Amino acid sequence: MAQLDLFRIPKRPWNSGRIIGAKPPLKPKHVWGIRQYLRAAGKIRDLAMFNCAIDAKLRGCDLVKLRVSDVAPGGVLRQRATVIQQKTGRPVPFEITEPTRDSLTAWLARRGKRPDDWLFPSRSRPGDHVTTRQYARLVGQWVARIDLEPHAYGTHSLRRTKVALVYKKTGNLRACQLLLGHRKLESTVRYLGIEVDDALELSEQIEI
Repeated sequence: MAQLDLFRIPKRPWNSGRIIGAKPPLKPKHVWGIRQYLRAAGKIRDLAMFNCAIDAKLRGCDLVKLRVSDVAPGGVLRQRATVIQQKTGRPVPFEITEPTRDSLTAWLARRGKRPDDWLFPSRSRPGDHVTTRQYARLVGQWVARIDLEPHAYGTHSLRRTKVALVYKKTGNLRACQLLLGHRKLESTVRYLGIEVDDALELSEQIEI
């Protein structure tokens, strides 16, 4: 039997050819590039979804379950909204910036009145919302359009994008924790990939 093992073809690792680990956030130039592409292509829904993802900083499972009433109760767009996270059951607030309100206004006009209240309803399953798998596919398409490697980025890249900029500009971990809806500060530290060099760089900027 031992001799037969020598001739067995080794199993291909599940992650062969894949980039694993934390997905990097998008840079401002990437956000700009994707927005320009979606506008030029007339992808009204995708632009609204992309802008919502950047502002809301939600996990994919929470983003796809956003309802019209979460962002525009009574048809009036809010400047801030709060949703309950599926994973933690904790409320998380987010801002709705002007670019996002503009894209949502256009999308809601196109979406029109429907019996369901999903902000991003499914096109193939009446009464349901876009799935997390479909959202992930869209993110892959968006980043590919600006010549980024789709396997290197994911839905968490959009969740991390704005928070990474907040941390870089302010070093305020507590603010990042609140924006991400983390229970523990340690989770935010791990999520942002903060290392000793980051802490020292922030400390070096302080003069006493």
